[in-house]
Amino acid sequence: MRLTLILLLFSPFVFGQTYVQLVEHADKKLMEGDYYGAILYFQQAMTFDSTSVEINWKMAEAQRKYKNYEVAATFYAAVYEKEQARIYPMSIFWLASMLQQTGQYGQAKQAFKSAKKVFKRDRESYEYLKAEQGFKACIWAENTIKLKGDENAKPISGPVNSNDTEFAPRITKDKFYFTALKADTIKPTEEVNSKNYKLSIYSADKFNRTFSNVEIVSGEGLADYNYGNGCFSTDGKRFYFTRCDAGNNCKIFVGKLVDNKLTDIDSLGEVINDYAAQTTMPHITVINGEEYLFFASNRYKSIGGYDIWASKITDGNQYSKAFNLGNKINSIEDEISPFYDRETDRLYFSSTWHIGFGGFDIFYSENTSSVMQFGEVENAGLPFNSPQNDTYYTVDPENGDAYFSSNRKGVSYSVNPTCCNDIFVMKNSTLIKPKAFRFPDLATLNKVLPVKLYFHNDEPNPKTTDTVTQYNYIQTYQNYLQLKKQYKSAYSKGLIGEESEDAKEDIEDFFVEYIEQGVADLEEFTRLLKIELLKGQALVISIKGFASPLAKSDYNVNLTKRRIDSYKNYLSEIEGGFFEPYLKNGALQIEAIPYGEYTANAFASDNVKDQKNSVYSRKAAIERRIEIQSVTVQDESVLPIKVSPLVYDFGMVNTSELLKHTFTIENQGSDTLHIKEVIDECACTGSSIENETILSGESVTLTTKFSPNDIQGFSVNRILIVFENGFTKVLTTTAEVAQN
Repeated sequence: MRLTLILLLFSPFVFGQTYVQLVEHADKKLMEGDYYGAILYFQQAMTFDSTSVEINWKMAEAQRKYKNYEVAATFYAAVYEKEQARIYPMSIFWLASMLQQTGQYGQAKQAFKSAKKVFKRDRESYEYLKAEQGFKACIWAENTIKLKGDENAKPISGPVNSNDTEFAPRITKDKFYFTALKADTIKPTEEVNSKNYKLSIYSADKFNRTFSNVEIVSGEGLADYNYGNGCFSTDGKRFYFTRCDAGNNCKIFVGKLVDNKLTDIDSLGEVINDYAAQTTMPHITVINGEEYLFFASNRYKSIGGYDIWASKITDGNQYSKAFNLGNKINSIEDEISPFYDRETDRLYFSSTWHIGFGGFDIFYSENTSSVMQFGEVENAGLPFNSPQNDTYYTVDPENGDAYFSSNRKGVSYSVNPTCCNDIFVMKNSTLIKPKAFRFPDLATLNKVLPVKLYFHNDEPNPKTTDTVTQYNYIQTYQNYLQLKKQYKSAYSKGLIGEESEDAKEDIEDFFVEYIEQGVADLEEFTRLLKIELLKGQALVISIKGFASPLAKSDYNVNLTKRRIDSYKNYLSEIEGGFFEPYLKNGALQIEAIPYGEYTANAFASDNVKDQKNSVYSRKAAIERRIEIQSVTVQDESVLPIKVSPLVYDFGMVNTSELLKHTFTIENQGSDTLHIKEVIDECACTGSSIENETILSGESVTLTTKFSPNDIQGFSVNRILIVFENGFTKVLTTTAEVAQN
């Protein structure tokens, strides 16, 4: 009897049946949308077999749909590690997405690169295009978070937010309307016992920035429906909302709202509510004296998923044929929750496609015409957006506070910190600040550094020893982009099949991640630099040059000088020559250090016969750059001196040589300057000044001697001129000391 019991307890048949039943229950919960219930069953199933790729995959899917991004990422990673996207091609795709939605942009970027390779056979497929867009978004996010300020959006206080889901805020003078999704029979652990979820509109009394007396907005015949996304017409007489039936078929309705009760409810008809599509998220506004209804719909002729559509309203109840807002706003994914700010003529909406931080981000586009033509889409930035979902942007017209919905960390929750939406507020934010005023100081300007600008081999002006060029950087950049196909062909030479395609994909990623991003960073840096100069700042830009080790070092030093000169030409020519006067009068100075090959990567090939690796490889290409490394203030009122050049390169030297260079220091101010001391930071240099007093309008010379004994390789040495008024001027000498 005892043996029989033991055999029954450990029978493979009993084990199998128990495991299968748990998985069946979990699958059923997953289909019903009870993701947490599914997770509990999958957890029990995994006590029998935690290594099953199938169960790990299903658990990852359940966690993702439950919006538990961090945990989902661990399960997708486990799946991908075991099957390398051969069984579940989407494993690496969703791993990248989950890493992005947890703000791990560096890892997400690499995962999206791997996902691109999985789907590269069809570069027009959604999966490939989305992985490519995700890769670009992670590059953008990594750079954008450097500029994060001290401002933070916070969940609104009071009784509105709860452990359930709240979203779609709308504000009037004395009321705060929102939508909440509640399950009446849900345990504190978030396991749903029934399908009785209910979407309803609620209101709260509003006094200044405080809310109280939350009540449900009821209505004739609404008890059996889900309804939400409420908003008023511009005259306040009509209340629009979305009503969804048991099959989640959603349409826009309108009624009268009095004392939290909706009456005279009516559908807008098929001119708005396409019978074969979802129509939701209404918003009413006035543009150039005409009333418009904006909404989201996945109807026929949508560009992809949900698009933003609009219809002109006449006499309060006549609607024109709905029109799509076009491909500047809409994308191959979802655009939702439109809001038109009449103060700024901006359309705000949320999208999963446009370049952002992850999930749904809030974007805006300015209406540039009386006939509703929208400009380029801009990300609303931090703190309005996060790696999670940010939707339903709106503004309180009374005080300019901005409200939106988000499931970012900081929401109220029971188990999962990103499961549900709360409503957040950004106080005193009448509008998202224009770029020109978003980054106010020099410290912020330095946050975007270093800016790295890349060049094709031996460009500009190949096969010369010139130190200047007639080209500006953007010209060299545009020429570089034209060579992308050539790079792909050369770098994949000798490879076949998957290896050839992967090599081409690597080059594509390099151009996006480094070359194109460099120009994006340059444009941002240039915009901020202009702001600082307009403030009256006198600035010094420090630039370093690098080159791949394909030519002699003295040749490469001159090459990097030409590359730095191309940046100077860029500054002189852009913005209608805005920067040229500053460069001429010394208010903007370039401190250039042409390193040449001195700091090139040791793994970059210097074999001229191996152009695949010495010219067209990522390792070689990444060395061919200049870096804008810092911006500092020169206080001309206190220290009006000019030294040209600030950096002198001795070039290639031997250890037995004794070298000398003379700097000229000019006093361009009206007062006499007194030098307190000259400091050589390296014992290998010795400097002397001809006169410690510099009269107004006169010059003195400083002679420095460099003895390279006991030095090998590249040497950078600073000389500090300390003035009696406390200011210091830094001079630099460089050299490459030949090895014995």
